[in-house]
This record gives sequence, C-alpha cells and structure tokens, in this order.
Amino acid sequence: MRNVFEAILEFGHDETFSPVETEKFRATDAPAGSRPKIEVLAERVQRGEPLWHPDDRTDYSGLTGAVRPRG
Repeated sequence: MRNVFEAILEFGHDETFSPVETEKFRATDAPAGSRPKIEVLAERVQRGEPLWHPDDRTDYSGLTGAVRPRG
C-alpha cells in the first residue's frame, strides 16, 4: 500500500476503532518525519495501537544532519 486511501479500499475503515496498547507498544527515539519514525507509526497502525506514545521523541536535540557542499 502506498497511502491510507489504498488501505481503506483494501481493509475498509472502522469509525469506532479503539486502539489497544500491546506489549510491543514502546516509545521511539526516531525524529519526526524520519523514515524510522514513519516505519514505527506504520507498525503501530498494523498492530491496532495508538499512533503516538507519550514518551516518543518530541524534539531534535542531540541530532546532527548531513551537510552537502554546494557545487
């Protein structure tokens, strides 16, 4: 699936969905918008868990980005 609309078409939707915290529902240190964070969110949805964990990373402190020289 490439997006949420394809998922709805394939699996339908449930307006009364109530997420459940399982033993796999753990916080992530992955920064917002990163590939690892998106993968964690996708896994949470697939397991029927809440998207957001209260202890997920909330900032970008301590991270460094790649610097690409201008050419």
